[in-house]
Amino acid sequence: MENVKCLIIGGGPAGYTAAIYAARAAMDPVLYEGNQPGGQLTTTTLVENYPGFKDGVDANVLMDAMRAQAVGLGADIRRGSIKEVDFSSRPFKLVTDRKDQVLADTVIIATGATAKYLGLPSESKFRGMGVSACATCDGFFYRKKDVAVVGGGDTACEEATYLASLCRKVYMIVRRDVFRASEAMQKKVFETPNIEVLWNCNTQEVLGDASGVTGARLLRKDGTVFDINVDGFFLAIGHHPNSDVFRDWIETDEEGYIVTKGKSSATNIPGVFAAGDVQDPHYRQAVAAAASGCKAAIDAKNFLK
Repeated sequence: MENVKCLIIGGGPAGYTAAIYAARAAMDPVLYEGNQPGGQLTTTTLVENYPGFKDGVDANVLMDAMRAQAVGLGADIRRGSIKEVDFSSRPFKLVTDRKDQVLADTVIIATGATAKYLGLPSESKFRGMGVSACATCDGFFYRKKDVAVVGGGDTACEEATYLASLCRKVYMIVRRDVFRASEAMQKKVFETPNIEVLWNCNTQEVLGDASGVTGARLLRKDGTVFDINVDGFFLAIGHHPNSDVFRDWIETDEEGYIVTKGKSSATNIPGVFAAGDVQDPHYRQAVAAAASGCKAAIDAKNFLK
């Protein structure tokens, strides 16, 4: 059974950045990348809002560069996931998906969050080709085009109004005849002239061709089936933080996001820290995740001192 100073769980911007800082701090970090090396960002294509790339950067290129930088500084990055944890005492005890046991003096949780999708085969087919779960990330590519947003909560309304500032027209596909969103967010939608709300509608199929999304086929509650022509199809039905394996030990909010103390990355367990989307239900941006990974590594280093 090996013993490490700093174990990082998750291989997205938060995890890789934590590994970079922990390696430079001589903490000899070990990082398990999980089932999606590179994190959620790798489901998109060109990233235009990450600082330092005036023409944007391919998401996979960016993540590969972060990973290579961490490895070059001495981080031990491994394939695989953490399936069991015991945070009852230090060193913490963790078990991988290969049943390997690891003891860790500090742990940084950077497992991210997973966007919720409708589960349609056509939705999966066009993911990254017009289907997106992040309007802030991908909205720029649909300037002066028509798009659709699925959802009726605050996030959907926020993303629809954001897209409306860029796009020619935004359809909101809402499965009920009312919004779940707050009155303030509803007011913004109703006051935005290029948003059209399609009530009592469910998506049957995302339509497209070799170039990507071309539309969506909708089923109205009364049985009517009709198509809309759109270039982008945005999901805004929520995210699921990847925190389930830690919930017996780590404090989370009602949605499962890990609660951190004040402006730090510290959790309710001394020596366990959280970074990135697993503890951030608000921003969900690569640069914000990277920054929180930096904080977590510094907090872990200070804890060991």
